[in-house]
Amino acid sequence: MRAAAQAASRLLATCGGSSHSFLSNGFTFQAARWGHAAAQQEPFEAWNSTRSVSSRTSLQWIFLGCPGVGKGTYASRLAKTLGVPHIAMGDIVRQELSQDTPSGLKLKKLMNEGKLLPDEIVLELLAKRLETGTAAGESGFILDGFPRTRSQVEALDRITDIDLVLNLRLREDVLIMKCMGRRICSGCGTNYNVANIDVGGDDGGPRIFMPPLLPPPSCADKLTVRADDTEDVIRARLNLYAEECKPVEDYYRAQGKLLDFDVMGGIPETWPKLLDAVKPFLPEESLSVAAA
Repeated sequence: MRAAAQAASRLLATCGGSSHSFLSNGFTFQAARWGHAAAQQEPFEAWNSTRSVSSRTSLQWIFLGCPGVGKGTYASRLAKTLGVPHIAMGDIVRQELSQDTPSGLKLKKLMNEGKLLPDEIVLELLAKRLETGTAAGESGFILDGFPRTRSQVEALDRITDIDLVLNLRLREDVLIMKCMGRRICSGCGTNYNVANIDVGGDDGGPRIFMPPLLPPPSCADKLTVRADDTEDVIRARLNLYAEECKPVEDYYRAQGKLLDFDVMGGIPETWPKLLDAVKPFLPEESLSVAAA
């Protein structure tokens, strides 16, 4: 526990500091507050060496990709298939945005301007979610929407070992159409997409066909558009991704942990191909589950 406090202190120093620190059992973290004494505790390396074998071999994956590429959809499906928690930063942020608090209003302003959130804000929100998971005994994870910057990557590397980073890719023009077609039911919160995408490939490349995901009649008159799903904001977010998040891809590629995966169609076409792509990286006990 004392060594975990030291790890938490180093984590927040990497990410710019915050009033929250992190504990870790190898794959989940817990928010806590530490006094000045934390700086006098054992080094992170000593804490890291005490982790159990099971915690080091637990499935710990990250989904990367441009906004709108489908990280949440496929990460959620894969997490459910493999029986591990799906931790989606986008959902956590949107929940905070719905709160009429100073923090929620600040996040709303940043999102509407198409800006990435500061590391300290992201880490504080993530801490709240992971604290709940720790208390519930969660093991393993599929992270979606985190890390987004090189400093966040380095922070995550200090406290756990990522096994695989799945990088979803999709053409920019298709991404823009897909994002602008997103809708949310104000009643039940379910996500839909009204875009009907059918484009030919560049220079004779493959066709990309993504039919709309339309709501049932009970939701049809309750659809809302996210405030940040305008073309100008979407393009700003894609530019920011190229600037801030490409170094994240490069970092994991250099470690031999990055798996590029091109999305070439809707869910029915993409899902089985995704399962085939990740099977070589699954723990032996998960292979039979993924094959089902």
